[in-house]
Amino acid sequence: MITFCIQNLNEIKNLCEQLDPKKYAKSLEILSGSSLGQHIRHIVELYQAIPKSEFSDHINYDQRGRNLEIETNPLVAALEIRHILEFLESITQDKPLTLVGDYGMDMDATIYIKSSLFRELAYNLDHAIHHQALIKIGLNQLDLASLISSNFGIAPSTIRFRNSKLSLQES
Repeated sequence: MITFCIQNLNEIKNLCEQLDPKKYAKSLEILSGSSLGQHIRHIVELYQAIPKSEFSDHINYDQRGRNLEIETNPLVAALEIRHILEFLESITQDKPLTLVGDYGMDMDATIYIKSSLFRELAYNLDHAIHHQALIKIGLNQLDLASLISSNFGIAPSTIRFRNSKLSLQES
């Protein structure tokens, strides 16, 4: 799981290192007014909740920082991703966690769900891929799709399925 998260974050970091700050922070109508940077900030901040759980048995995505510098400066985002990568490389084993969240819109409705470090990494990976699909739409709008691979924002299971269909067609 750690290896897959590292690969995915490196892909996002590499994109950040290539993006012009103005295009990175540009509000895009096709993304309902959000920017590439807002989607990347969201990915980064959810991953940042994992190191915060290192000295605790709780993880709470609601308490993320919402750092506007990550959303407006792609090099800051790349730096924050490097910090996450360093943390991921230090993980040696899974551990139990409790996911804490408030899913009520009109009232305080904090819930507690048993989870684990690896389960939360799996969630973050799936979540990142979902946002990468949206980022890809934005990159296409900005004529910057050449900065990413064709598999950017596509789930590994979908890639495997597509490849199996291709190999059947070639047989």
